[in-house]
Amino acid sequence: MSEVADLHADSAAFLALIERPGAPPFHELPLETQRAASEKMMFAFRLPPPEVALAAGHVIERAAAQGGPLRCRVYRPLGSDETQRLPALIWYHGGGCVVGNLESYDSLCREISNRSGCAVVSCSYRLAPEHPFPAAVDDAWFALNWVVDHARSLGIDEARLAVGGDSAGGYLAIVAALTARDAGGPPLRFQLLIYPGTDQRRQTDSHRRYAKGYMLTETTMQYFIDAYLPPPADRNDWRASPVLAPSVAGLPPALVITASHDPIVDDCRAWAERLKAAGVPVRYSEYQGLIHGFFAMAKAFGAAQAAMEEATAALREALV
Repeated sequence: MSEVADLHADSAAFLALIERPGAPPFHELPLETQRAASEKMMFAFRLPPPEVALAAGHVIERAAAQGGPLRCRVYRPLGSDETQRLPALIWYHGGGCVVGNLESYDSLCREISNRSGCAVVSCSYRLAPEHPFPAAVDDAWFALNWVVDHARSLGIDEARLAVGGDSAGGYLAIVAALTARDAGGPPLRFQLLIYPGTDQRRQTDSHRRYAKGYMLTETTMQYFIDAYLPPPADRNDWRASPVLAPSVAGLPPALVITASHDPIVDDCRAWAERLKAAGVPVRYSEYQGLIHGFFAMAKAFGAAQAAMEEATAALREALV
C-alpha cells in the first residue's frame, strides 16, 4: 500500500485545506510573515482554551549580555489549591527554533495542566536567524534553572519536575535533560517528547519518504536548519543533534510520541531505541497516518485527543 493510501483521513483533509496552489513556499515568505502565518495556523486548528485555576505571565529577568529577558507562562490546573506545591512540566514550544511563541501554545498548555494535575511552565526562547545556535539551548537551560530557583513562589515542587515539548521544543527538552544530568541537577523525573528533533543532519530514510506533500517539507526543514545552524559544523555538536551525545545513560524516563508520516519519524524512533539500549525507561508511541504537528492542532486531528490522554496519563504517573 502506498504512503498516500496509508494517510489518515484527517491528515488528507488538513493537507488539502492548507494547500494553496501558486502560493510561495513557507520558507520564501518574509520572516515576520512566517511567524504570523505559523501563529494563525495554530490558532485556527487548536481547541478553545479551557479554563484553568491560573494562567500567569512572568518575565524572567536577565542581563542583556546574557541574552536579555525571557517570557514564561505558569498554568495551574482547574480545582487546584493555590497553596499546593504542584509537580510541574517545563514546556518548550515548537517551530524549528525560527517560529512559534507562547501564545500559540496557550490552549495546549492549559489542556496538559488540567488533564495531568500538574503545573505547566511554558518557556520562551530566542529565535533564529536573529539568534542562532546555541541561543535556544542556553535559554532553555536558563529557564529550567529559573523555575527551580523560584519554585516556592511559583507554587511548584522542585523535586517533581519534567521537561517536554514538541518538535524543536522536544529537542530543547532533550538537551536540557542531558545538561541537567551532566551538571548534577536540577533533578528531573520525566521527559515528554512530541516528535522531537534529534539529528540535524537529515540522514534517515523518512526524510526521503516524506520530503514533499506532508506539510513539513525538506526545503522548509533545511531552511530552519540553515537559519538556526548556519555553520554546517555546528550540526555535529550534540547540543544541536542530541543523537550525537556520547552517552544517554542516566536520563529520566521518557515518552516519545510521533507521527508515522513525518520526515523525522525515523530519527525519533532511533532516539527511543537508543534510550532503551542505555537502560532508560522509554515508551515509543507512533500515531499511524498522521503528520508532523498533529498534537497541537486537535481541531483538525481527532487522534490528538488520544495522544493528549497518553501524554498526560504518563505525566500523572511520573509526577503526581
